[in-house]
Amino acid sequence: MYTRCAGRLASWRVVCLSIGQLLPVRLMPLGDTCCPFSAAPAGRTPPNRYNDGIFRARCAPALFRVNASPMNLVIQSTAPLSADHHKTLVALARGSRAAVIDANAIRIADANVAQRGDLEVYCSTHQLDYAFVEPGRQLRDFGLVAMDMDSTLITIECIDEIADFCGLKAEVAAITEASMRGEIKDFNESLTRRVALLKGLDAGALERVYEERLQLSPGAERMLAGAKAAGLKTLLVSGGFTFFTEKLKARLGLDFTHANTLEIVDGKLTGNVIGEIVNADVKARTLRETCAQLGIEPTRAIAMGDGSNDLKMMATAGLSVAFRAKPVVREAASVAFNHVGLDGLLRLF
Repeated sequence: MYTRCAGRLASWRVVCLSIGQLLPVRLMPLGDTCCPFSAAPAGRTPPNRYNDGIFRARCAPALFRVNASPMNLVIQSTAPLSADHHKTLVALARGSRAAVIDANAIRIADANVAQRGDLEVYCSTHQLDYAFVEPGRQLRDFGLVAMDMDSTLITIECIDEIADFCGLKAEVAAITEASMRGEIKDFNESLTRRVALLKGLDAGALERVYEERLQLSPGAERMLAGAKAAGLKTLLVSGGFTFFTEKLKARLGLDFTHANTLEIVDGKLTGNVIGEIVNADVKARTLRETCAQLGIEPTRAIAMGDGSNDLKMMATAGLSVAFRAKPVVREAASVAFNHVGLDGLLRLF
């Protein structure tokens, strides 16, 4: 494994300084000790222009080389950014100028990554997301955007809402939360426990969840439109259920989906999942297989997620995005969006 500092998640020199708080550094992937002289693990793909290794601030200042090259600094907000913000942020970043991306975002040229600490305090105070981005990077450099479904592409955890129809939402949601936070290590066991509690429920509850409760996350449709316009294919890979992923595939024009299949007999849920459970390993494998099908390397994929079962998929991709994510995911991802919507991805480039 890479060090905990790296969180094993690779990047192409995007350094996120959202509340996810990544240190802007470039260095070779390391061993397990946070030692700058540790060898890369055997079998690990050498770093390339997409996959340079992003390391956490708490490990880096005394141990690692900081990339001192001027970077673009992208600042994003859920509300319009005032001119006062522009001036203050340019000064804090020691940048040369600010270009308006849209009313809620600016790009500061020639930003100094050594100003991370001051920027972190300011942006945290004002609920801004910010990221250092290598000049010249473009969205079309990637070929695939892979997304988790529950609490990433959509705002709900579908299994929790299904459980509400049999009066067990609190019990199921507690297991879901513990699993997503990484407190339950065995996702298969977690899902099996939750699905078993749904035994005997009328399958019509699935349609009701979709029609009455499922909502897309902010910026989802705009992000997908922008990714498609840049030539990226789309993959929805979920530890949730095919009932929902297939509806979203048709609704949003997604290219690929993969999820779990609930067993239904005589119109009732049996409490079982049919076939292989889509866990963290399967998500990562699905990303690799989809990239192979497209004829691209996994380093040309973007992976977006919020829970611990997304970590391996995100580690496989060239750019990982933690979206309103659990702490374990924010700490590991290349980029964290804690305030803005999924369309924040488009403003990075």
